[in-house]
Amino acid sequence: MSDLNAAANKAVKDFLAEAEEIVDQLGSELADLADMADRSDLNPDLLNSIFRGAHSLKGLAGMFGFNDICELSHNMENLLDWLRLGRLNLDQSLMPVLFQSHELLTLLVRNVAEGGSADQAEEIAACIASINACLAPPEKSGGGSPLSQLGLSEAMLGALTEYEEHRLLENLAKGRRIYSIHTSFKLTTFDQELAQVSDLLKTYGELISTLPRVGGNMETNIDFDILFGTTLKPEEWVPMIERDSVCVTALGAFPSPPQAGLPEPPVSPPLQQPSRIPVVKHERDASAAIPPPLPSPAPAGAEEPQSAKSMSRTVRVDIGKLDELMNIVGELVLAHSSISAIATKMRTEAFSRISIELGKAAKGLGRRLTDLQKGVMEIRMIPVGQLYEKMSRIVRKISREQGKKVELKFNGADTELDKLIVEDISDPMMHIIRNAIDHGIETPELREALGKDEKGTIRISSYQKGNHVVIEVEDDGGGIDIERIKSKALQKGLVQDVGDLSDKEALDLIFMPGFSTNDEVSEVSGRGVGMDVVRNNIAAISGMVDIETVKGAGTRFIITIPITLAIIKVLIISCSGRTYAIPVTSVLESLLLTGKDIRTVERKEVIQLRETTLPLLSLDTFFGIDRRQGRPGEFYVVVVGVAEKRLGIVVDDLLGQQDIVIKSMGSAFRRFRGISGAADLGDQRTILVLDVGGMINEAMKSGN
Repeated sequence: MSDLNAAANKAVKDFLAEAEEIVDQLGSELADLADMADRSDLNPDLLNSIFRGAHSLKGLAGMFGFNDICELSHNMENLLDWLRLGRLNLDQSLMPVLFQSHELLTLLVRNVAEGGSADQAEEIAACIASINACLAPPEKSGGGSPLSQLGLSEAMLGALTEYEEHRLLENLAKGRRIYSIHTSFKLTTFDQELAQVSDLLKTYGELISTLPRVGGNMETNIDFDILFGTTLKPEEWVPMIERDSVCVTALGAFPSPPQAGLPEPPVSPPLQQPSRIPVVKHERDASAAIPPPLPSPAPAGAEEPQSAKSMSRTVRVDIGKLDELMNIVGELVLAHSSISAIATKMRTEAFSRISIELGKAAKGLGRRLTDLQKGVMEIRMIPVGQLYEKMSRIVRKISREQGKKVELKFNGADTELDKLIVEDISDPMMHIIRNAIDHGIETPELREALGKDEKGTIRISSYQKGNHVVIEVEDDGGGIDIERIKSKALQKGLVQDVGDLSDKEALDLIFMPGFSTNDEVSEVSGRGVGMDVVRNNIAAISGMVDIETVKGAGTRFIITIPITLAIIKVLIISCSGRTYAIPVTSVLESLLLTGKDIRTVERKEVIQLRETTLPLLSLDTFFGIDRRQGRPGEFYVVVVGVAEKRLGIVVDDLLGQQDIVIKSMGSAFRRFRGISGAADLGDQRTILVLDVGGMINEAMKSGN
């Protein structure tokens, strides 16, 4: 029975690996399709890609037995097919149905991932009904087909698919010139040469159809007739595909697109004979950018060896396997630390040649472990641009629902983060962007009245800063009304007095549970949830979030997060007889002080550090540890910082540095502030790892 369960679990993982990628791509491409609907300009390649995605998901779900996903994707595929064939016009009335289908497919796939058994039968039925409502029988127009004007042979017309006929009619309707390109390739190289010619033609117009044709040299060659539509003149593109076996023919009359406000000109009569365009060889400037020549055919009688190797060198790996591998590497790091400590002890207490050899072996092992650790980390790293694609879909969807025009701009999409960090930051980013659209960006009418561009802008930027990555989400909306925040906080009883609140402290109120400036609850925001989740989720990965705002000009959220939380180097410290670890990436320096160096300002302990005042936090006070004796005469202050914030943590002693693997403490410990996890030191000791970002936030709020 366990074997059956293991096989079922593997099947689900295989399905999810493919389905998630398909659904994500569908969402991104549907957003692009919606933009085309705004411009009434359809890219057939994009529509075909969306159609293939729905078709692939249908087949994949059917193969693994997920019938609800299979049924919905099948109906979505039908709707997309009607769009491809021109039976439906692409407009904004159709996009909500496609978005609804995609959202439901995403939900169904997520249910599979979570092992849930939620019944979405009603939602699926409603979505399919919406799709069927769009699939009304098309009205048949009278009159002869415009294709008759092209002078195509009956054999070619009969070979065209319904989709190719539709694309041919669309090209005619847009006033493009239609050409027939006859070419011949060697049997041994025709696939590469045809692909190069096709790719080249697509840069100058639309490749409508490629039809094989019986040629004169069937034993050595294969011929093709290519139907091609373009607005360019022949001399602008024909020389680019010139070769001995190419013949270009203009089909029918050259139509002109009707101009706005003018009556359509009468259709020219069909040509008695298609006009043949000679392929003229031109003298070319050697410095001009010319596409590379097509490969020369193989010598007669020579056969190119075929390879069975895969063209892709990418392997899809479950992140869980990488976590397990990282844990093993972490255990090896701890074992190396123990071996190094033993070698040092042997040299100190009983010097011998064996201790020297053991020390050398430990150093060699350390170097190899460093390389292994670096390699595993590189595998886990992904560009943050993958997260940006998800945000792009959210912006387009919510802005349409809100009746706002929003442009999303990206910077630093190639900045890399640990895969798990990217997953953990997704929800906070989504909440911030939703609030930027709902609260920040004004309506087009209001923006124009304020002298702004009717289209708002949300800019997401990311860059590496030391061992952290900074992600900024900035909008050019109305900014945050700080006085309104204070008023709402008083109204909700979150604060008793706002007279002494600074602007920074007032902005921090939006992260309090239950806080919202919206008077009405909407699907986007207003329920008082979201921004507290943002800070908690970011703090859970040892990150911080700051806000900058200018009323009337916009708001910027600045998120600072570590690149990874897998294996990190920490500073081991002790306080009141207990041992803790501080990530070295957050440590700026350490100071040895006495009680005379500490001053008190407004009941807060501070020290003077190079012309700046540094607030202090006593670790025993922060965690509520009872000291049997007072603070020692000499103690250490570890200066830590995240982003621009600085804090001095008062500890008893510094015990050295060590590489550790952070282990999660589980949901039961999430309410404890200042702890990001636990770690094994390799000597049967388990210590707590401090969350520097969370401690800084707590210290700033409480005044400790």
